[in-house]
Amino acid sequence: MNGLNRHMMAAALMLFSNGVRAEVVDLPVPFLEWSFYVLLLFGLVVAIGIFIRRGKGGQAEPVSKLMEERSAAVHSITPEITVTECVRQMNELKIGAMLVMENDHLAGIFTERDAMTRVLGGGLDPTHTRVSEVMSSDPVCVSPSTTLEEARALVTSRRIRHLPVVDNGKVVGMVSSGDLTHWLVRDQSVQIGDL
Repeated sequence: MNGLNRHMMAAALMLFSNGVRAEVVDLPVPFLEWSFYVLLLFGLVVAIGIFIRRGKGGQAEPVSKLMEERSAAVHSITPEITVTECVRQMNELKIGAMLVMENDHLAGIFTERDAMTRVLGGGLDPTHTRVSEVMSSDPVCVSPSTTLEEARALVTSRRIRHLPVVDNGKVVGMVSSGDLTHWLVRDQSVQIGDL
C-alpha cells in the first residue's frame, strides 16, 4: 500500500512540474483568420445543401412514384366471397387487406382488422359470412398525385393502414402504412448520407 502511495505522489509531482506543462503556441493572425473563413464557408455549403435537399425531399414526391417501385398488381375480391376464402387468399398473397370490387367499382376494403373486430369480435361464423357484410365500405382513397407526406398524414389521422389509389374512378393500386414508412425512412437515410 505504501508503494502505491509513493507512485501516486510521484505522478502528481510530474504533472505539476514545469517540464511537463503544455507550451502555449502563438499562431499568426492571418492563419487564424483563414481558418475562420474556411469554417464559415464549410457551414454555408452544408446549410445550402440541406436547403436544396429539403426542397426535393421524398415526402413531397407523389404516391405514383412509390407505386412505380412496387408491384403494380391490384388484388381484389367480389362482395359475395366468404370471409374464410378472403382470408385464405390474403394469407397466400401475404397481404393485410383486399379490395372489394363490384363491376370494376370499388365497393370497399376488407382488412385484417375487419376480420378481428367485426367477424371474430362479433362472434360471426367466417365460413358463412360474406365479405360484403363486414367490409369497410367507402374506404379513404388517394390519387396518384397525392404526396407521400399527405398520404402518411391520412394514415396517421384516420388510423388506417391501407390506402387504395384511385385515378379517374379507376383503382390503380394500393399503398400501406408500411410502404410509406419504408419510403420515408429510406429518404431520410439518403438525406443523412448527403450531409
